[in-house]
Amino acid sequence: MKKGYKGYKSYQYLQKNIDYQGFELADELKRVEPYLIPLTYAQENRAAEIIDKNLIISLHDHPTITPNDINELMDYEREGRESTAFEGLAYSCLDAVFDNMMDGTCVISSKAGWKWMDVIHDIGIRSCDIAHQDFLIKGQRIEDIYSAKREGKIAWFISLESSTMLENELDRIEILYGLGVRMMGITYSESNNLGSGLKEKNDGGLTAFGRAVVERMNKIGMAIDVSHTGDKTAMDVIEMSEQPIFITHIGARSLWDMKRLKPDYVLKACAQRGGVIGIEAAPHTTITREHSRHDIESYMAHFEYIKELVGVDHVAFGPDALFGNHVGLHGLFSKNMSISENTAGHSFEHVDYVKGLENPAEASINILRWLVKHDYSDEGIKKVLGENILHVLKQVWV
Repeated sequence: MKKGYKGYKSYQYLQKNIDYQGFELADELKRVEPYLIPLTYAQENRAAEIIDKNLIISLHDHPTITPNDINELMDYEREGRESTAFEGLAYSCLDAVFDNMMDGTCVISSKAGWKWMDVIHDIGIRSCDIAHQDFLIKGQRIEDIYSAKREGKIAWFISLESSTMLENELDRIEILYGLGVRMMGITYSESNNLGSGLKEKNDGGLTAFGRAVVERMNKIGMAIDVSHTGDKTAMDVIEMSEQPIFITHIGARSLWDMKRLKPDYVLKACAQRGGVIGIEAAPHTTITREHSRHDIESYMAHFEYIKELVGVDHVAFGPDALFGNHVGLHGLFSKNMSISENTAGHSFEHVDYVKGLENPAEASINILRWLVKHDYSDEGIKKVLGENILHVLKQVWV
């Protein structure tokens, strides 16, 4: 357990079922049988040394807890008070995490989601909870990551997967930045005023307003993500942005023909402009034709493919994991997340959870262990676990 964690639980400064509606939450550590990639004694020592000496960053996760009964999820999300998995994170090897909030599930006042006041509500409630504890540091700059490492804590950065809630208000970007948002996506599967989402059959690319948003984000120093955009829109953003961008959670469409994943030419364009690509592990995404059961092995196959395609300097990890029933969440929110429209046309084995990547803590540990087991160099591990991300952030953040 990280030395900075002292036992805090979300909203413990309030009275459950008096100040807010409470739910029985999923077990943060043992919802399913924990799995660790086996290592030799020497490899265990090397893994521990790497954790001690290097910064480890998750480019994209949802480190919150879902209800134990997944059928209560809609009521839980409408309450607008997600609980952070402080204890679960304490058992990770992360020094920083980009928390993507209620993206795709922000249905506090509308089942369609992405309403401006709902997004602000989510940021405010979660930030208030963070302000009442001292294990997660609300991150705003690079130094916060180094501070968290020194203190045995985790730097917590707010990230949003879409700009839909901007509507046509450019200045809202600055409001979000002022509230702590340090990264934002362009679209979330469905098109918006900025451009086309990956759900669309016809991708019209970045709109005039979308170009203005990219320009404003560059000016104020907010990182850009195109994980959920259509391919043409992603290419437009990559070409227009004066700063390198992120594809924070993605896989290779060449390995699995799924619209949720990106084609080689988009991945290469991102890297050629200095960007970084994070590999995702949301259920039933990063599988391959040779390994159609989603687990740590199929996930790392996407990592290795993209690493070979774009180079080790442009790859990182954005597992897109959470603490709870992720498969059940997808079942309830498939329309909001455009999952049903973007599944692969090939048969694959349905899983109840992604073995080895069940939650952000297990994912962070097993990714490192897999790299150690497969004899990656210390320098290569240092790059993909955090340094590549830092390299881009140092250019983007002002």
